[in-house]
Amino acid sequence: MTAVLILVLIAVVLAAIAFAVAPLWRAQEHRPGEVEAGSPSGRATQQKGRGVLAGAVTLFLLGVGGGTYWMLGQPYLAWRAAQGVNTRDVNGLITLLVQRVRTAPGDLQAWVYLGRGYMGAGDAGDAAKAYGRAVALANNSGHPDPGLDALYGEALVAEANGGISEEAEAVFRAALKLDPKQQVARFFIGQVLAVRGDKPGALELWNGLLAEAPPNSPMHQTLIDRIALMSAQGGGAAPDPKAMVAGLAARLKDNPNDAAGWQRLIRAYSVLNQRAQAQDALATARKTFTGQRDVLAALEAQAKELKLN
Repeated sequence: MTAVLILVLIAVVLAAIAFAVAPLWRAQEHRPGEVEAGSPSGRATQQKGRGVLAGAVTLFLLGVGGGTYWMLGQPYLAWRAAQGVNTRDVNGLITLLVQRVRTAPGDLQAWVYLGRGYMGAGDAGDAAKAYGRAVALANNSGHPDPGLDALYGEALVAEANGGISEEAEAVFRAALKLDPKQQVARFFIGQVLAVRGDKPGALELWNGLLAEAPPNSPMHQTLIDRIALMSAQGGGAAPDPKAMVAGLAARLKDNPNDAAGWQRLIRAYSVLNQRAQAQDALATARKTFTGQRDVLAALEAQAKELKLN
C-alpha cells in the first residue's frame, strides 16, 4: 500500500469523523433551558439531530468501507490511479501488469497482456512464462484456448531463437487438438515436419495455410518462400535456414518494394546472429522506403526491438 493511498484514506476518514462530531459538538453549546426537551421544538431538534447523526455515521462507514475497498478490493485500479502509469509505454505497462498479477494471480487476461507486453519489449523468456501461466489457468478453468497455446508456443520459439523445442511442439499440437485449423500451430508443426524430413507432411500443412492466408499478409509470403525452397530440394531433405534467408535476400534484390519481406529478412539475420547483415538490410530498407512514414516507423520499431541501432 502506497503512502498516497494511505493519505487518501486518512483524509476520507477524518472528513467523515468531523461531519459526525460537528452536530454533537454544536448540541453541547446549547445552554440548559434554552429549548425544553419535551417541547415540540425540542423534539424536532432531537429528531433533526438524530437524522444528522445517522447521516454522519453512514458517511463514516461509507468512507472507511469505500476507502478500504478502493485499496484492498481493487488494488490494480487504485495503484494505477495513484501511480499515474503511462500505459502507452511498454515498460510502464509491464510494471502495471506485474503489479496486477501479483495481487490477482488468477486473472487470466492480465497474464495474457503481460505476455504481449514482454514480447513487445523483446523479452521472449518472460513472455513464455506469462503465457504459460495463462494457458494453465485456461486449462484449469475447463476452457482451454488454442489461441493461447499458439501464443505460448510462439514465445517459446522466439526464446529459442527460432528453434522448436519438444515443449513448443507439444504446445502447438495441443492447440491443433483443440482447433485443427489454428494457423500459427499449423505453420510451426509444418516446420517441425520439414526438419524431420517429412516433406509431404510439411507441404500439405503449408499449402493448406497458403490457400487461407491473405495475399498481403507476412505469412503468405513466408509460406511462398518456404514452399518454393522445399519444392526445389530433392528427396526429403530438411530446408536449410541459411539457404532460405539467402533466397529471400535474392528475391528482395530483384523486387525491393516489399516492406514485409525486408522485415522478415532483418529478423531472419538477427535470429541467425548475423548482425552485420541485419544492419545492412535495415539500411537498404530505410533507403528503399524513404518518405514512407508508416514503413519507416515499422522499421525503426523493429530496429529498436532487435537492438540494431
